[in-house]
Amino acid sequence: MVDHGRARKLAELIKVIVAEALERGVIKEPLGFVTITDVRVTGDLQHASIFFTVYGSDEERAEAARILTANTGRIRGEVGRNLTVRLTPTIEVILDALPESAKTIDDLLAKAAAADAEVERLAQAAVYAGDEDPYVKPREIADDDDDDADLTKASLDDDVTPSGGASPDSGRSA
Repeated sequence: MVDHGRARKLAELIKVIVAEALERGVIKEPLGFVTITDVRVTGDLQHASIFFTVYGSDEERAEAARILTANTGRIRGEVGRNLTVRLTPTIEVILDALPESAKTIDDLLAKAAAADAEVERLAQAAVYAGDEDPYVKPREIADDDDDDADLTKASLDDDVTPSGGASPDSGRSA
């Protein structure tokens, strides 16, 4: 049975242990500015993937990846000394692609903002091809008070003919 909470706690603990070990200088070769960004542990707690970034050029990233990969045994030894689990997980170090992904997203957002600005600029100078408002509006009926009064009077006086006499229906007997 997999306990994801325990795996998450173990991953956070491994992240702290590895970062402190690198800070103390467990690896004797110069690493540069290495940052441990994430650690993922499998559900059975047997394997840990350590993600890291390096501030610098591509050559410095490749060199740091080579050094960390060559020293995974020392890193695993530090993790094993500081963990209280029965088996120390195997360690895999992976260069995190987060900075490159963030840069790509920033570039795409800048490109989208430039395209939006261009569309806004074109919209300012644009004219309508047809009417400014192409939707058909409902007809407005002229409001004549005299016509309404005549209709109301006619509906009230249904029994009276225009000549003033009674209509043929008004003389019915009950």
